[in-house]
Amino acid sequence: MREPSNRRRRDAIVAMMIALVAAPAVAQLPATGGLPSLPGNLPGAPALPGELSLPDSAAATRALRGIMDSRRLHLRELIRRNRDRIDVDGDGAPVVRGEVLAIAPSVASLARATAAGFVVLRDAAIEGTDVRLVTLAIPRGLDARQAIRRLRKADPDGAYDYNHIYSASGEVGAASVPGRSGPRTAPSGGRGGRVGLVDTGVDTGHPALAGARIEQRGFAPGGVRPGVHGAAVASLLVGRAGPFRGAAPGATLLVADIYGDGPTGGSADAIVRALGWLAQSDVRVINVSLVGPPNAALRAVISSLTARGVLIVAAVGNDGPAAPPLYPASYPGVIAVTGVDGRDRVLPEAGRALHLDFAAPGADMAAAGPGGRFVTVRGTSFAAPIVTGRLAMLRTGDGVSGARAAVEALTRDARDLGPRGADRSYGRGLVGQDLRTPPRAVGAAGPILR
Repeated sequence: MREPSNRRRRDAIVAMMIALVAAPAVAQLPATGGLPSLPGNLPGAPALPGELSLPDSAAATRALRGIMDSRRLHLRELIRRNRDRIDVDGDGAPVVRGEVLAIAPSVASLARATAAGFVVLRDAAIEGTDVRLVTLAIPRGLDARQAIRRLRKADPDGAYDYNHIYSASGEVGAASVPGRSGPRTAPSGGRGGRVGLVDTGVDTGHPALAGARIEQRGFAPGGVRPGVHGAAVASLLVGRAGPFRGAAPGATLLVADIYGDGPTGGSADAIVRALGWLAQSDVRVINVSLVGPPNAALRAVISSLTARGVLIVAAVGNDGPAAPPLYPASYPGVIAVTGVDGRDRVLPEAGRALHLDFAAPGADMAAAGPGGRFVTVRGTSFAAPIVTGRLAMLRTGDGVSGARAAVEALTRDARDLGPRGADRSYGRGLVGQDLRTPPRAVGAAGPILR
């Protein structure tokens, strides 16, 4: 497990931030690398952002450390409370207990797997892709790590992986809220086409979403369950109420709920099935404000979709710049998004993907919350939908050429910050500053949702 060294790196960066508190509010730190044309890919170790929003007190420093540790602590508690349903991989990341994934296995591969004691639970082609995914039950007496080792020994040429569990990129608070989750019909004639969201379900009764055209489908036990995170992200995509507006308020939103109501919600197989449904439903821009480890099934499906010209936009996460790169944002071809505060400074908790495409508002702003209210949000989760919505509004063509044209158009609209040109801090630039709704403008109250 890499956790101790990761924690030391994170603590070192927090210590550096503390040391810089006496410096100007915005510190200029060296940045590295540049951003090639789509699909972007900047390999290498994570680096400090070129411009950081630094803590200005001991309390702020403690809060910053809490933000960067919150997802890790949440996952640790999830594993502790659900040991009968959740196992861990070799690095301690949560996985669905008792099953593993085979990606596009041959007849010979499945024969070797069954001979090794595995049983086929599900065998399905992923809609909208050329990927076939088989879920295998693990033989009694083996944990997930032993099962993967046995499969890879029995079938060295096969592609096997854990059924990893992914989490919202920094959410704090209740996962679900009462609300309506059915489709709603809005007046026709809006721009933006069809936009996809892979997240929790959405409360369609929220005032910010009451006029939106929304379709939802569940991909986890329990079906569609409205959630705080999904509603906030959805509002930033297609919401509109008074001074509040999302990035693509005229678009039709298709919501894939991958969480449902069980502890194994957010699994890799739920995500890939959700992505397939959205692609099959003629969605050409998809928001994924979720993070987790690399996964072979997820990589295969994303590769298949991006090769067809589907734009997948993902948050880089809030584990801090010293944490390992998170996925799916770090996959080639995925549009990776970081967040900035109200002064256009990179959030210090923002993660460092293997490449970075855009920055967008991710703090000092409001989004839809529970009970028909608005809440203050913070995190890269909430920057990603601004980029997603802008791309949906700009996209006019199909296929890879249409995807590239939309990204190039957004690049032209982006504000170049940090080092001249594309960089590791802001990517191709900052977009969507006009879409930050100040919390006071809509009476946002309560704790910050991350």
